[in-house]
This record gives sequence, structure tokens and C-alpha cells, in this order.
Amino acid sequence: MWHQVFSDLFSPPCQNPPEGLNTSTVFHNISLSTVMRCEGRQQCSLHLRITTQLQLTEAIHGVSICTVTAGIMANCRILGFKKSSRERMSGQQVEVENDCTDISVSQRSQVIVKTVPNYCGVIWTDTYQAPAGRLSYDVNSERKELNVSVSDMLEDHNYHLRLCLKHFICAGTGANKLIKKEEPVKSVILPYSRPLPCLCIEGWSTVMDAPRVQVCPFKDRLEELWFGINFDPLEGTLSWEPTCPVRAVVALCQKREDDVCVDLPHASHNVSRKKFTADSKSWTRCPFADAKFQAWEVVVTKKEGHEDVTMSSQINATFSVGLCVKSEESPECRVTKTHIMHLVGTTRLT
Repeated sequence: MWHQVFSDLFSPPCQNPPEGLNTSTVFHNISLSTVMRCEGRQQCSLHLRITTQLQLTEAIHGVSICTVTAGIMANCRILGFKKSSRERMSGQQVEVENDCTDISVSQRSQVIVKTVPNYCGVIWTDTYQAPAGRLSYDVNSERKELNVSVSDMLEDHNYHLRLCLKHFICAGTGANKLIKKEEPVKSVILPYSRPLPCLCIEGWSTVMDAPRVQVCPFKDRLEELWFGINFDPLEGTLSWEPTCPVRAVVALCQKREDDVCVDLPHASHNVSRKKFTADSKSWTRCPFADAKFQAWEVVVTKKEGHEDVTMSSQINATFSVGLCVKSEESPECRVTKTHIMHLVGTTRLT
């Protein structure tokens, strides 16, 4: 067998096949796959492997295999048969294989196989995309877990999976797994804390400069961004710091009796509602309704036979502090002593 490499798809016009050549059975069992070819330990690259079975006759001198990729010059290779081989093996099945074409992960190429000479009607063509891995998932909301499965991953290579928050780059959240190439089941479980719209599953093969595949299961859950609301009791201000990048309009509003929340252009700090609008959707949240932002707290600790009461406040305020005692006769705690105190910062009562 001999071969010739050229980069021109404009081969001579096809010619009529000779009598007795069955054009429908010349090529069969054609397969396309990706293989890794290495020169030494570190110089490895992906190649497209094209394999076909051929019904050899004296009229077929060889096989032309061309790959066409957008933005790249077409690459063609002719694999020829010597005359003595054609005469000796005429009518027999032979296998032709070519794995000399470089390809990148996710690269899409058109493959064209013809006879030499180029007989009319004897041509095979198909499109092949080098595997980068296809991600599918199931959401377990109760356990806050993502069951992620990978298909079409690069053979003979491990595969990375992780959760990340997508901004300018996808920053890892700490949840990551490695699928070993020998594992029969290509699936893992990744835990998550909140179903954020920028939380994505990212996967890639263990190949240098391999492109990364991303899928974001909760991309429509914009309401989850409400958990970035904070209250500063000293300044009397509400601030919103969304975990994910989003274009939104935020306004304070006042709820009417008909449950409509009207925007307040000059709202003061004591307005108890905040409205968030993004992508033609709107949400209203009352941040103080659930007493989430506590301005003061009381901590009681027992030490050496007595109790210490510590009060702390984020604002200057006057408190009425009472000491009460429970009795066996009544479950109620009766106040026995009361103190009026002006609290600045933290005060300990003994």
C-alpha cells in the first residue's frame, strides 16, 4: 500500500464506474472515532480515526479520505493499493484505516470518502464532532443534590465534574468529582447549598486545553437572589448584594390595603418592603417580617453558682429589663425586679 497527502478537494470529475462494480457495496461498516497519538510521554494529541471495509477489485486503485473543518484548510489523504495486491486480493474484503488527521475536542469536521479513481456514485460523507462530554442531571431538592451523568466523553480519559458560580469566569464552589475512565457508570452526586441561577455544572476531559462543557440547572430561579439582603441598623439602610450577576431594578415600596406595593421614589429607611425586577419578572419581599434583622440580643450564662446576663445592641436604645421567677403553682414567670437602662454597645447584668 502507498499513500499521498494533498490539500485540495477539487479532484478531477467523477468517471463512470466499470461494468460489474456494485457501487452500493464498495464501502461499508465505516466508523469514526477519536484516538490519542503520542510521541514520547508528553507530546500527545488527538486524532480522528476513520475506518472502512472495502470490496477490493482491480478497478479500485485506492481510497481518498478528506476532512473539512470550518476555518481550516481541507486535509486529504490517498491510500493506494499496488497493482500486484489488487490482482491477488480482487473480490476480497479489506480494511482501510487512517488516523493521521489532527482534531480538537468539540471540533466539528466533515468526512468524505471516495474511490481512486473517483467513480460516480461511489462516495460516503458524514459529519463528526469530537466528544467533549454531554451532561445530564436530576435534581433532588429535598437532599439538595445533583445527580450528574456524562455521555459521549473522550475514551480512555478521566473526566472532571464540579459546581461553579458563573461570573466572568466560573468560580468553583468546592463540590468536585473525578470520573475514572474504567468506571462503568459515568455519574456522580454533587451537593449544593442554594439553587442559584448562576450555579452551573462544569465538565471537561483530562486533556490539555480541553474545552469545558457547562449546564446551569437553576438558571431561571432569579428569586433565589433575594438572600443577599442586609440591614445596617446604625445607618438605617437596606443593601442588596446578589450572589449572581444580574441586571435588575430595585426599589422600596409601600404595600396598600389591596396588596399592591407602590414604589416610593423618596423612601425612608423604615419602609418595610423591597421590590426586585429582572427579565420582566418582579418579586416583593418584606425583609423585616420574619425578624431576620435583629438589632439587639440577650445571652444568659451560668457561672460559679450565679447567672450572668449580657445584652448587646447595634443601636443606642433604652430598655426595660425585668427579673422574673417561676413557681410550681403557676407556669407564668412573675416579675420581681425591673431596671430601666440606656444601652450603648454591650452591657453585662449580674
